[in-house]
Amino acid sequence: MTFFRVTSKFCRGLQSRLTLSQRALHNPGTNNSYVHGPSTHALKYETLGETLQNAVEATPDKNFVTFSSYDNLKKTYAEFYDDARRMAAGLISLGLVKGDRIGVWGNNYYEWVVMQYACAIGGFVQVNVNPNYMSDELRFVLRKVKVRCLVTPSQHRGRNFLHSVMEVVPEMASGKPGIGAIKSRDMPHLEHIIVYSNDEPVVGAWSFNDVWSNAGSMDVKKLNEFENLIRPDDAVNIQFTSGTTGHPKAATLTHHNINNNGYFVGKRAGWHMNKHNICIPNPLYHCFGCVLGVVAAVNHQQTCVFPSIRYNVKKILESVEREKCTFLFGTPTMFIDIVSSPLLQNHDVSSLKGGFIAGAPCPYALCRKMVDELNMKDIYIIYGSTELSPAVTMSKSSVDTFDRIKSVGHVMPHAEIAIVDESGKTVPKGVRGELWARGYMTMLGYWGDEEKTKKEISQDRWYHTGDTASMNEDETINIVGRSKDMIIRGGENVYPTEIEQFLFQLPYIADAQVVGVPDERYGEAVCVWIRLKEEYVGKIQPEDIRSACKGKIAHYKVPRYVLIKEQQDFPVTATGKIKKFELRKISKELLNLGSVSSHFNENSQ
Repeated sequence: MTFFRVTSKFCRGLQSRLTLSQRALHNPGTNNSYVHGPSTHALKYETLGETLQNAVEATPDKNFVTFSSYDNLKKTYAEFYDDARRMAAGLISLGLVKGDRIGVWGNNYYEWVVMQYACAIGGFVQVNVNPNYMSDELRFVLRKVKVRCLVTPSQHRGRNFLHSVMEVVPEMASGKPGIGAIKSRDMPHLEHIIVYSNDEPVVGAWSFNDVWSNAGSMDVKKLNEFENLIRPDDAVNIQFTSGTTGHPKAATLTHHNINNNGYFVGKRAGWHMNKHNICIPNPLYHCFGCVLGVVAAVNHQQTCVFPSIRYNVKKILESVEREKCTFLFGTPTMFIDIVSSPLLQNHDVSSLKGGFIAGAPCPYALCRKMVDELNMKDIYIIYGSTELSPAVTMSKSSVDTFDRIKSVGHVMPHAEIAIVDESGKTVPKGVRGELWARGYMTMLGYWGDEEKTKKEISQDRWYHTGDTASMNEDETINIVGRSKDMIIRGGENVYPTEIEQFLFQLPYIADAQVVGVPDERYGEAVCVWIRLKEEYVGKIQPEDIRSACKGKIAHYKVPRYVLIKEQQDFPVTATGKIKKFELRKISKELLNLGSVSSHFNENSQ
């Protein structure tokens, strides 16, 4: 079973905030569920830009990225480094300075990766914006971290990004074509909008290519000065996690966090010993793509292959065959689609040797198919959290393939893991408890949320994952549960509260309760119980509610199932609190999903 988390946790009592070292005094012995990841390899203390520069010096002419959707665009390490530096200088020409937050919105474009390293080289903080976000979600993100510059594509396959931006920043419409200096009444901190993948100048927006090419010698000089000021412990990336209270939280990561995480993930996979073409269909805004993919590849001078702008099984198979990919990334949903696709028999995937699987629990039968039908004998299971940069456990290559998938692997080098009870005391091996982790990879905190940061990270830097886990005798980790209400749909983490808060805005809804139910392809699907206001009973149908959600919240949050119920149908406790666990069980029965397996055994929760 695997589980790769990008999430927030439920609040815990003050007693669980005591230091682990204090508690350990009351739980002596070698059978404790505590492990430290020893390593003969020291942590790196360099910025992402310095690591990229080292890769360029080592292999300047080696291909770094291939983008199949760009007429098979290829860039060497030297060419990419030049593009990233030119873009960093172009951002400086707009007046941006070290520490400014730059929002990067969009799917898997070459410009996205250029921005990732342009921000790192220039000392800016890249803010990953989920391309599935709608206008209200985009507005929240821009305001939360005071984004000064937003970089976005114009549109893709019917999704009009510019339309959403103009809803958030209506002042764009009165601007001039190709001029992206913005003065927004609602967001005075937002000063620039940059657009790519557009042939014609856009009203109220700079062209990416113009910014990239317009930097002068003074801007390059400033860039050199900025680079000298950047420290490995500076923030470089903000990634938003779903929130239990209805709003995403801005996990802030440093160069030191993600550079080392990428380095040690690649090293455990043996990337330092062999050349690999790594097929990455995962979205770049997610840490799976931009850290375990791009950053890990740079650390080991490997090649990244991006098969399509958005996930597409046909493009994945074509890219694996054409580029002779040796590694393939994916969530269980992605691999289910690939191994069940009739297109598989038409493509030669014999070049594959292994891959990373993360994002949700993975069934044994699926892993067997990955080995038998995709030739992926070198599979690595990864578990982690955005707040941990992200990987904290991973399979070891020394372990047999089919033994690897029995757990989420061993602790990563230089990391610590403890499994604790409700009082924060370490439990014996084999006993379930909450998984805590700490080390170099622990985030700085949630941007602008000191109170929430303190709830998740104790004074002694233990990050409380909220996941239920157990430690085996060989110190591998099993994840058996999670934060009680979170839904994992195809690798996307969904908190019911976010959807419920949106639904409560609809004038005809008196109550809304969201739960996850089993789904063959996505692992879980979103199901909502609705109680209508009395005057709307019989007038509102399930499809009306689904339609009200579409285009207003990210597509993966839109309920697949809508059950309209009366008040007496909702199971409640003696104090009137809704029993979500009972809702899940009843929903499975009502929807005839009893034979469909869920991610977790409900009895463990």
